[in-house]
Amino acid sequence: MAPSGAKNWVLRTVVKGKRCDLGLGSVTLVSLADAREEARRLRQIARTGGDPLAERRRERRPVPTFEQAARQVHATHTAASRNEKHRKQWLSSLAGAIATFGAKRVDAITSADILSVLSPQWLERPETARRVLQRLQVIFDWCKAQGYCVGNNPTEGMTKVLPRHRAAKAHHAALPYPEVPAFLCTLRESDASEVVKLGFELTILCATRTSETLRAT
Repeated sequence: MAPSGAKNWVLRTVVKGKRCDLGLGSVTLVSLADAREEARRLRQIARTGGDPLAERRRERRPVPTFEQAARQVHATHTAASRNEKHRKQWLSSLAGAIATFGAKRVDAITSADILSVLSPQWLERPETARRVLQRLQVIFDWCKAQGYCVGNNPTEGMTKVLPRHRAAKAHHAALPYPEVPAFLCTLRESDASEVVKLGFELTILCATRTSETLRAT
């Protein structure tokens, strides 16, 4: 009982070799059953070498929203970057995520939230979408390290449920036709081996494929 006469539930236990009294709440607000359940949970933490007081402080610490976490991670990760364009792009690429669930606490965000942001641009802008996914993963890894989230990172497994990206088709670099004569003159005067010089000339003059030139006898 407190000096004022108020009655409270108290757990008396040992934490790392020292006796510790942990308040469990007022008897008028907390039932005996709830007090016993909380006492059991705190004893379990103490018996496994943990600190019930530290655990309580962690639980009572305010959990940031996604936008708050994103801005904190952005400030930390880009502090040493001298590229102003990269710093701006890092946060601006997350505009869709911030608009969708920026006001949501990070521990309440699910894989479905992540999917709703990535799906619209996954096939239309694959490179941008991959960057967004990577940055979201970094943000939630940071949240887990800070103790704001528990369990799996909500970005895990996204590439398995989203459609596969098609390999981008890229043509080989081409030399403008008017520059070919000058190139051949430079090639002939270069230190390249005779086989390399003749191989290039054969390819240019006969329009052979690379494999045909390499396998020519």
